[in-house]
Amino acid sequence: MKETDNFDLEMPFAYGKIAENKDFVGREKDIEHLMTNFRGHINTTIISPRRWGKTSLVQHVLSMLSKDKKYYLAQVDIFNCRSEEQFYDSYVNAIMKATTTKFDTFTLAVKKYLGSFGPKFSVSLDFHDKNYSVDEILDLPQRIAKEKGKKFIVCIDEFQTINEYSDPLGFQRKLRAHWQLHNSVSYCLYGSKRHMLMDIFGNYEMPFYRFGDIMFLEKIPEDVMSKFVVKRFKDTGKKISIELATKLVRMVSLHPYYIQQLAQQSWLRTADVCSEEIVNSALESIVAQLSLLFSNLLDSLTPKQISFLYAIIDGVDSFSSTEVLKKYNLGTSANIKNLRNAMVSRDIIDLMPGKKMEIQDPMFEHWLKELRRH
Repeated sequence: MKETDNFDLEMPFAYGKIAENKDFVGREKDIEHLMTNFRGHINTTIISPRRWGKTSLVQHVLSMLSKDKKYYLAQVDIFNCRSEEQFYDSYVNAIMKATTTKFDTFTLAVKKYLGSFGPKFSVSLDFHDKNYSVDEILDLPQRIAKEKGKKFIVCIDEFQTINEYSDPLGFQRKLRAHWQLHNSVSYCLYGSKRHMLMDIFGNYEMPFYRFGDIMFLEKIPEDVMSKFVVKRFKDTGKKISIELATKLVRMVSLHPYYIQQLAQQSWLRTADVCSEEIVNSALESIVAQLSLLFSNLLDSLTPKQISFLYAIIDGVDSFSSTEVLKKYNLGTSANIKNLRNAMVSRDIIDLMPGKKMEIQDPMFEHWLKELRRH
């Protein structure tokens, strides 16, 4: 099947980056929920499997709020912060940049609020004085909001990274002790490791237990995504039937990232009208590109862990029966908990209360099925 030559056109689907404007689809209830929390100064944790659009959702709501001058909006990505000191540096930079527009003003503001730290200035703020006041740093958005008569919304991405610090529990206690007293600031915390966030916010023994509202993102409805695919094809002068678009969406189990990727690859292969053959070819191409990663992942698993995944693929929901244990060579029923926890901790499977276990990555599941077939 010949691929389209229209590579100079703007691509109609977005994946691997934040979905903005026309690329953002669905999530109306989530938008309303998060907006209500922001305006109501309610702390929020967003939890979902990887690549379900948490960051895009936050960015979308913040963009809606950006015209409201009553708010300061700060976004902090701490993925590369591997220590408390790096966290504080990124945190202060984000807070100060949210409240100033020019570098000179930024410098003066830092000296006003944090002058005792003796920071040196370059493109960003870099603390060389290790005796700075952590208390003042963590109270910074509250102090500024009070002084300016505004409200502050602080969004921190990859929040689970704090578990890698030298004293994660002590650090969490510090954050909670300050942030719970802030009545002019609301915090939105989210990240890409669902099981780690669940432990931080859902474990009653942890400092952040009941810190605020927990939002569990659900999959975007099938009909919404199918209509979106049809529309984006139509907007670029091509066609895909609603029936085929629905099949495309189902192929990747309604996974937002993979819907966009599969639709994009199908669009590239379509001259005028997309066919089922084109979609199947696009799917196989994506899986082939990922096959080395999947092979490496499989090599890191034990035989019983692999059998456990095949049992999930087969729809097994009761692993304690003798028949299931024998069929999949899973050992004793006592071993099931260990297998499940190992797969959850590595974000290979998704386990939500009241729902069946499922493999998080639908392309990995497709690859496993093909591997088993051969």
